[in-house]
Amino acid sequence: MLKIYPVIAAVGLLISIVAVMRKSPLFNFVGILTCIYGVLKGAALFILPFPGQVITMYMAMSVFSFLIYFSIKEETFQAFLEPIKAVLGDEDKKILRILLVFVALPLFAGFLTYTKVRPVYEPPVSARIVHPEPASQIDFKGKSITIIGLENPLRKDTANTAKNLEDGKKIYYQNCFYCHGDDLDGKGHVAEGYNPLPLPFRGGDTIAQLPESFVFWRVAKGWRALPAGSGPWNSSMPSFEDFLTEDDIWKVIMFIYEATGNKPR
Repeated sequence: MLKIYPVIAAVGLLISIVAVMRKSPLFNFVGILTCIYGVLKGAALFILPFPGQVITMYMAMSVFSFLIYFSIKEETFQAFLEPIKAVLGDEDKKILRILLVFVALPLFAGFLTYTKVRPVYEPPVSARIVHPEPASQIDFKGKSITIIGLENPLRKDTANTAKNLEDGKKIYYQNCFYCHGDDLDGKGHVAEGYNPLPLPFRGGDTIAQLPESFVFWRVAKGWRALPAGSGPWNSSMPSFEDFLTEDDIWKVIMFIYEATGNKPR
């Protein structure tokens, strides 16, 4: 569709050149406006498109500016009006007058009305919050847990760190790797079936930026506790409090940090 606008600009330029040669200010006026419109719309082929309101404003300014220009000299203005007077007044142009008034103008008005009232189907735009602010307190299987300032209690049990990491690994591969991947890279077996894709845990832009309390909240509550900007339709994360114990969640959190070489904030 955009490729037609340079053609429109070229046609307008041609009309303007012919009108100058034939000394017809009215058709020169039409040609100039057509060329300007084609240039403004066709610019989107090379740069970001101009907003519709900007184009409308510029075209209105062009109309008034060139009307003033063609009306500066009386003889030029009379030559500008001559084709209009001829169409509206000459008897030999009666058929043209009828076509203009009863066909062309109604069709043009109908086209303008159609372009204004036709429905435009666009996908909804929403600013998705990837890492929303967690709730200050959650209910976990009937137990109230304060998220703000919460630390992983298993990290203090250094004597069982290796066992907890091994347990966390088993839990991850029983429940999480289908989406988040065997290599914790977000490329699990079913990952491509979700939109948005499951997050990778590797790298420095996901769990490396988060405290463990945030990850606990996301694992435990999944999409059900997300604010409006994040879901539930923008997350397929299940609520694992239905399947895992509190310790199980802490263990898998320990594992994903350890396996990716990240440190919780």
